[in-house]
Amino acid sequence: MQTITTKYLPATNCRGSRIKVTASGGISRTYSYDYETTDPHNEAVLTFCRALKWQGSLVYGETKTGRVYLFANSSEPLRV
Repeated sequence: MQTITTKYLPATNCRGSRIKVTASGGISRTYSYDYETTDPHNEAVLTFCRALKWQGSLVYGETKTGRVYLFANSSEPLRV
């Protein structure tokens, strides 16, 4: 079981808005903020988990700076 946190990073003079995804195991990645999707945090976490070839279920809750996801491993395809 892993916890995954997301944090919104606002645009700067050099970079656009981003979502930082960090797993409790210490792995982190930063993804461009996708303005075309209805839920950029979920999209970033799904991309993160797929890149690591993780399969299982995600449940999340809101925080002041983003979200916290609880990831449960299973042999089934990834779903939120």
